[in-house]
Amino acid sequence: MSLQKEIDRRKTFGIISHPDAGKTTLTEKLLLFGGAIQEAGAVKSNKIKKGATSDFMEIERQRGISVATSVLAFEYDGIKINILDTPGHKDFAEDTFRTLTAVDSVIIVIDVAKGVEEQTEKLVEVCRMRNIPMIVFVNKLDREGKDAFELLDEIEQKLHLKVTPLSFPIGMGYDFKGIYNIWEKNVNLFSGDSRKNIEETIEIEDLANKELDELIGEKASETLREELELVEGIYPKFDRDAYLAAELQPVFFGSALNNFGVRELLDCFIQIAPKPQPKSSNTRLVKPEEKEFSGFVFKIHANMDPKHRDRLAFVKIVSGTFERNTNYMHVRNGKKMKFSSPNAFFAEKKQIVDVSYPGDIVGLHDTGNFKIGDTLTEGEEMKYKGIPSFSPEFFKYINNADPMKSKQLEKGIDQLMDEGVAQLFTLELNGRKVVGTVGALQFEVIQYRLEHEYGATCRYENLNVHKACWVEPKDPKSDEFKDFKRVKSKFLAKDKRGQLVFFADSAFTLQMTQSKYPNVKLHFVSEFEKNEKAKA
Repeated sequence: MSLQKEIDRRKTFGIISHPDAGKTTLTEKLLLFGGAIQEAGAVKSNKIKKGATSDFMEIERQRGISVATSVLAFEYDGIKINILDTPGHKDFAEDTFRTLTAVDSVIIVIDVAKGVEEQTEKLVEVCRMRNIPMIVFVNKLDREGKDAFELLDEIEQKLHLKVTPLSFPIGMGYDFKGIYNIWEKNVNLFSGDSRKNIEETIEIEDLANKELDELIGEKASETLREELELVEGIYPKFDRDAYLAAELQPVFFGSALNNFGVRELLDCFIQIAPKPQPKSSNTRLVKPEEKEFSGFVFKIHANMDPKHRDRLAFVKIVSGTFERNTNYMHVRNGKKMKFSSPNAFFAEKKQIVDVSYPGDIVGLHDTGNFKIGDTLTEGEEMKYKGIPSFSPEFFKYINNADPMKSKQLEKGIDQLMDEGVAQLFTLELNGRKVVGTVGALQFEVIQYRLEHEYGATCRYENLNVHKACWVEPKDPKSDEFKDFKRVKSKFLAKDKRGQLVFFADSAFTLQMTQSKYPNVKLHFVSEFEKNEKAKA
C-alpha cells in the first residue's frame, strides 16, 4: 500500500476530560467496537475483576484513576485508529498537555450531571491554542442530569466553543429511551443492557412517521420532534471544513458504560476526523507525505515491564515511514541509532512492528538516550517545537530513607524525571535535591514507584517555594547578573538539563527581583532556546 493510502486511513486522537467523566470507560468501549477486546472493564466497578485495559500501573488500579497516558491502536472499518488516553486528574496535567502535541484531533467527554468542569476548561484552552479539531461526547445519559439544551449552552459559554449536535437524546435518566442520530437520520433504542450486543438502529428518514410513536410512545416522540426543530433553528449545520479548522464542534450524546451512543460517535468520527497533519519544526513545516522519516518523543515511560528494567520512548511519526533495523539520527546527540524491536501498542500489550506510518505511535526501547522533545530524522538537522516543561507548583526536598539503597534511589529518581513525572532541581549552595511537581498527588506516585519498581525508599521535606523560573541573562558576564547570582545564591538551582533556575518564595519576591534585575529574564516555561525570546 502506498504511503499516501496509509496516511489517509489513519486517525490519531486524544480523549480528554475532567476525572470521573467516563473517559477511560469510553476508550474501553471504542476498543470493544474495534473488536480489540471481548469484555470491557469499568474503572471503578469491583464486580468486574478485569481492570480497564488502558490502566496498567498498579497505583491506577488501586485508585481507579489513570495517571499515565496510554496508547491504544485498533482497526475499525478499514481505518487504523490510534487513541491516546490521557490522565484526567489535574495533578498529571503536564503529561496531558504534552500528549496533546501528538494528536490530530480530540474527543472531549462531559458528564451530563456535572456539566463542564474545571479541568475540562484548562484542557480545551490548550486545544484552542493549538487549533485542534474537537468532538464533544456527553456521557452518562442513563443517569439524571442537566437538560440537553442547558448543557449545550454551558459548553458554548464556558468552553467558548461553537457547537452543533449530531445526535440528540430521547429523554434522560429514568426516562431515557434512546438517541436520535441526526448525522445518519435513525433512532437507536436503549434497553439498559450493557453487554456486548450492540443495539440495532431503526432508520427513520421522516420524523412525522407514525412508526416513531410506536417505538418510543406518543409523548416522547412529540417532545423529540419539537426539540429537533429547535436544534435545527438554533445551531449551525455541520460543516466539515469548519470542524477541521477548529471553528465548529459536533456534539454526541450517549452512555459509555452501557455501550450506548458510542457506535454513532465512532462511525461519524472515522468519516470526519482529520488524517495525520503537518507539524512545525524549528526550520520548516514538515508534511506527512514526505518520503524521509521524522518523528518526536512526547513521552517516556520507565518500567513498562517491572520484570525487566526497561524504558520506552513514545515516538509520534510525523513524516515518511519508520522501519525496523534502519539507522536514524538522534538530532540532539548527533548519533545514529537503529531499533531492532520497535513496539506498537495495545495498552500494556506490545507487538513488534516492522513498518509504521505517519500518525502512528511507536515505542522504542531506551537505555537513557532519549529525553522528552527529542527529534529523530533520516539525517536532517531539525527539532520539533512545542513540548514544554511548565513551572512546577509544589516543591519538596527529597531525602534518602535507606543509606544502603542510595544507588537505587538515584537511578529511580533519574529515570522517573526523564519520564517527565516531575522535575528535579539541584541547589547550587549545598547540592540538595528538590523535586518539583505540577500536582501534589505526584509525590505519592513517585514514592510508590521508587519503592515498588526500584526498591528504594525516600522521605520528603517541605520547601516553601512559590514559583521556579528559568533564568536567562541578557549578558552572562554583566555585573548585574553577577550581583543577581550573589544576592540570590540561596535560591538558585540547576535543572536536569543544567539550566539555571531561580526559586521565588512569593509573588512579591518575584516582582521585586524582576524590577531590580531588568536584564535577567525569568521564564515560566523551559521551552526557550538560547537564541529566541520565550513568552513567560
